[in-house]
Amino acid sequence: MPARIPVMDPEDGAVVGYAAQTTVDEVSGAIGHLADSWRNEWPAWERERALGRAAETIADRSERFTALIAAEGVKTAAEARDEVTRCVETLWLAASASGELLGESLPFDATPRGAGKIGWYARAPLGVVGAITPYNDPLNLVAHKVAPALLAGNGVILKPSEHTPLTALAFAEVLLEVGVPGDRIAVVCGGPDVGRAIVSDPRIAALSFTGGPRTAEAITRTAGVKKLLMELGGNNPTVVCEDADLELAAAAVVDGAFGAAGQNCLSVQRVYVHARVHDRFLDGVIARTKQRRVGSKRATDSDIGPLIDEQAARKVECLVDRAIGQGARALTGARRHGVFYEPTVLVDVPEGSDVMTAEVFGPVVAIEPFTSYAAVVASANTVGQALHAGVFTASVTTARTLSQQLHAGCVLVNATSDFRIDAMPFGGFGSTGIGREGVRHAVRELSAPKSVVLAE
Repeated sequence: MPARIPVMDPEDGAVVGYAAQTTVDEVSGAIGHLADSWRNEWPAWERERALGRAAETIADRSERFTALIAAEGVKTAAEARDEVTRCVETLWLAASASGELLGESLPFDATPRGAGKIGWYARAPLGVVGAITPYNDPLNLVAHKVAPALLAGNGVILKPSEHTPLTALAFAEVLLEVGVPGDRIAVVCGGPDVGRAIVSDPRIAALSFTGGPRTAEAITRTAGVKKLLMELGGNNPTVVCEDADLELAAAAVVDGAFGAAGQNCLSVQRVYVHARVHDRFLDGVIARTKQRRVGSKRATDSDIGPLIDEQAARKVECLVDRAIGQGARALTGARRHGVFYEPTVLVDVPEGSDVMTAEVFGPVVAIEPFTSYAAVVASANTVGQALHAGVFTASVTTARTLSQQLHAGCVLVNATSDFRIDAMPFGGFGSTGIGREGVRHAVRELSAPKSVVLAE
């Protein structure tokens, strides 16, 4: 009988289910099966229909998926329900994205050497795609990797987080049920050894990974020659200008910093506020933060649930304690209760502190005043880890200037970093990752131009 992985509710350690532990040999066998069969006929129209039916099926089973996400993960029921809704949107986007696979005719008449030839190119699948996903969005991030890869015609081997495999397995069951061929998708469960077996296999044509930079560095050393698509999180800044709507900005920062207990790659972590409005803005943030209730995911009045495990909570605790030891002050929170961490607002944080330079991945936000726009841009860009950035201002000129100067994959005006729609290109620069997700863009990342030339 195969070994089983107990899947536990991070809140209380209760076992909510089991997943079969995949061995390294089984990973190799699954990749071999996909490598042998991904070229089998599966027309684009059938791929589109299957993904559309998957969207309908998950919408019909929304409560089941909501319960799974909330049970094995970190989200409250309301947050889990929102994730299911987004997954349905992601699948519909994928079902309608086959236009990204179209090509164009080749301009042979642009050169004398092209005489007597006609041709075109279209986008072709890469082969077998390895998809490795994290725990914080166990359904929608899986859909973001698997659906574009399938639409592009690839085979996919998926390794979900060992914390949250049940949601991914239920998602794969839906795909098979609605017509995705069994020789196009495999799900393997386990820890780092399973991930390494995928990463190092030369039959993998591309790797799509969401996780931390340390793991990403290990992947790049191990992967060999294959395409890499990586989203590695970030330390996202928000700039609140002197003419900002302070109520709007304070509410958005609190939502963006503490949603999903801060376990979100787009979480608001650094906020720079013009000195003329700093105190009023800070008062608004503190008042709203104190209204946030930390408690059980199952409680309808809970705003902030648990971290994924006590080790993660202790890491947040350590980062905050270290910042306080360096001179920072905590105006709220800064207390851990098992796997729960209270929403924490820090001020006077030294620029070199980990809170200002690394991804905390917990309910912590640092708020600092500024007087010079040139200086605040330099501070915001120093980290080089911004997936998104936010700017609050009433000035179109200021919005345009800062959006050009801030080094991030997306700059949101009168909103924080904590927003995306699933159709937009998603990713950052430098150490935030490689390539872009977002369904249409991922379809292009996971396919390549293939030309055909006809000579007389």
